[in-house]
Amino acid sequence: MVVGAFPMAKLLYLGIRQVSKPLANRIKEAARRSEFFKTYVCLPPAQLYHWVEMRTKMRIMGFRGTVIKPLNEEAAAELGAELLGEATIFIVGGGCLVLEYWRHQTQQRHKEEEQRAAWDALRDEVGHLALALEALQAQVQAASSQSALEELRAELQEVRAQLCAPDPPPACHAASSSKK
Repeated sequence: MVVGAFPMAKLLYLGIRQVSKPLANRIKEAARRSEFFKTYVCLPPAQLYHWVEMRTKMRIMGFRGTVIKPLNEEAAAELGAELLGEATIFIVGGGCLVLEYWRHQTQQRHKEEEQRAAWDALRDEVGHLALALEALQAQVQAASSQSALEELRAELQEVRAQLCAPDPPPACHAASSSKK
């Protein structure tokens, strides 16, 4: 999904935001033409926005108890259509941000799961290597005790050779080794 260093998802989100602007313009036009839309959707938010804006401006300028006159219907419809268009663009942009955040969190979770699986695999491998090491150490100890036994036999033969004593027959050798 990534082409070079530019994620395709971001390009898609940018395209969706660009498409939302003409959509907002269509909504504005529909709001201007439809009486129902104008009366119930555009006018109330526009009048509220006008009231809050004027009240804030009057308080900043120092006029406290001033009565604010509502906008005429045509200006309120225009302002309401603009607010609706801007709200549409804002909602689409916010939706894109939420989708990008969700996608990033999913990728992060997937990456953490892969790291955890790799960590578990390494831990299992270390455990298997520890068991193999113990087995090899046991074999080395067994081999070293056998080689020590062979060295003792070689020394015994050297001592016999020095004493010029003939080697005992193999039957005696087997009997003497069974006595040990």
